[in-house]
Amino acid sequence: MSATVGIVIVSHSADVARGTADMVRQMVGDAVSLGHCGGDPDGGLGTSVERILAAIDDAWTDAGVAVMVDLGGAETNTEMAIEMLPSERQGKVVICNAPIVEGAVMAATEAWGGASLEQVRATAEELSPP
Repeated sequence: MSATVGIVIVSHSADVARGTADMVRQMVGDAVSLGHCGGDPDGGLGTSVERILAAIDDAWTDAGVAVMVDLGGAETNTEMAIEMLPSERQGKVVICNAPIVEGAVMAATEAWGGASLEQVRATAEELSPP
């Protein structure tokens, strides 16, 4: 069986990231590679490019990685993290414009079913308001 798309959850809150990851695990078990990070290095609200890179590594598969973010700063730092990846990985990581909890659950479910990176992204983004 080929690799499934990995999922990364990036939140300004470590609790939100961890809770969302727990929910995803309850839905798909260990069938989908999963990474998550949240909070700044001092334990407060925020995100960290280094932690995002580590979460992408945790979730990495050759099928790619779909990233859910909660706020603009998380998206900006995720974009910076993607730019820091080796060039052969950059095109296999996408940021989904989707609600973080619902998007992560739907993306993981779609990945679990063997969907491509673009299909996973499209499913997550269907949840986004117009």
